[in-house]
Amino acid sequence: MKNQTTPAKIEGWEYLVAGEFRHSQEQLAVHSPYDGSVVGVTSIPTDADVDEAVRRARDSFKSLASLPTYRRAELLRALGAGVEARQQEFVRLLALEVGKPVKAGAVEVQRAIFNLRYAAEEAHRPAHEFIPLDLVPAAEGRWGIVRRFPLGPVLAITPFNFPVNLVLHKLAPALAVGNSLVLKPSPRAPLCSLLLGEMAVKAGLLPGALSVLPCSLAQTERLVQDERFKMLTFTGSAAVGWKLKAMAGKKRVVLELGGNAAAIVCSDGDLDLAAARCAAGGFSYAGQNCVSVQRIFVHRPVYNVFLKKLVAQVSSLRVGDPLDDTTDVGPLITHHDARRVEDWVNEAVRGGAKIVVGGKREGNIYYPTILVETQPEMRVNSQEIFAPLVTAEPYDTFEEALARVNHSPFGLQAGVFTRDVKAVFQAFEALEVGGVVVNDVSTFRADHMPFGGTKDSGLGREGVRYAI
Repeated sequence: MKNQTTPAKIEGWEYLVAGEFRHSQEQLAVHSPYDGSVVGVTSIPTDADVDEAVRRARDSFKSLASLPTYRRAELLRALGAGVEARQQEFVRLLALEVGKPVKAGAVEVQRAIFNLRYAAEEAHRPAHEFIPLDLVPAAEGRWGIVRRFPLGPVLAITPFNFPVNLVLHKLAPALAVGNSLVLKPSPRAPLCSLLLGEMAVKAGLLPGALSVLPCSLAQTERLVQDERFKMLTFTGSAAVGWKLKAMAGKKRVVLELGGNAAAIVCSDGDLDLAAARCAAGGFSYAGQNCVSVQRIFVHRPVYNVFLKKLVAQVSSLRVGDPLDDTTDVGPLITHHDARRVEDWVNEAVRGGAKIVVGGKREGNIYYPTILVETQPEMRVNSQEIFAPLVTAEPYDTFEEALARVNHSPFGLQAGVFTRDVKAVFQAFEALEVGGVVVNDVSTFRADHMPFGGTKDSGLGREGVRYAI
């Protein structure tokens, strides 16, 4: 049933410097992408506060690293319990701040709770090794110990689209092994991160171990260049990510970037399942997901049947207010993004593409859209659209489908629907992506699995154990 409650304005947010909330005279207002109302007001930190946050992260690192394992695990469990106790507050804030439908927001918060609990467990399982060295005669009677140590202060930069769970994909593994962290959230979504910061303080995190700073662009670039950080972990667009890597100097860098993910639907696959999952994977949270399904390649003998099933699934999606618990597709994050999608679709239509369903914009909402008869070079195929749109095209041979998936500068994940085990392993060997999902879409992610891409989609892997 529809939530009739009028959203209340949230004010008085501040930024977090080493466990202490502060504010400056330079305000940052957060507006609802659905109706433009002010959700909350925080502020851009002063340069002095930014420098203090970095200094305190460096100075507190040794104390945090020397905490016994059980204490770090206790902190993570306490933070997980805090998120669980306030999960409805997070779900509501996700709807207000980033336009995430409450159904999707509830899933994100549950994933966040899992990440914290799992990180607490992984804190007990450091990847130390005992190595027998006597594999060669010269090392007879010798053995070795490999011990892993926390790296040092970490700079984490996170996007707007998962402002709870993606923050914890960086914070949780860092805390699990004793690294301090300075978090720079998206200016479009600082409020969820600040709420997490407040809860981390209440959970007993050491002062200096965490700062949450909605910095300006110039401040962010200085942080990336700051040699006091030993690692940069960034999630966001490819253009920004690779630029920051070039600026990062000697520090380690992990990039989880974008994609134009594909699904291959074989004629022996379950077409009903494939249509349902492609609709979910392409349009959940208005397609604002780096592994959202964007390109669908269907074996020609079943193309028309599949397309009919996909159209039925997409046509049934509810579009509207993210606070309405029946809504499937809400707004795009900004008016600029909605206009961009409109321009790309119009460009494709001028080039010969056809709109099967959708193709309409109302304010920040772009209606779920399926395009056919597109060309690979069209921006709806060749770039990351980050919107509720998929293209669907037929293929004749499986090898052709694999080649068309790889015809992309990106390589994050891909889905393959088939009952043929040989085809599964052929796809696993041939596809230039970080993960191949069998009988599901690219959008699938279990939070403890290794996650990351190839080519322009990034560098390194996330997932708590792999981040550790």
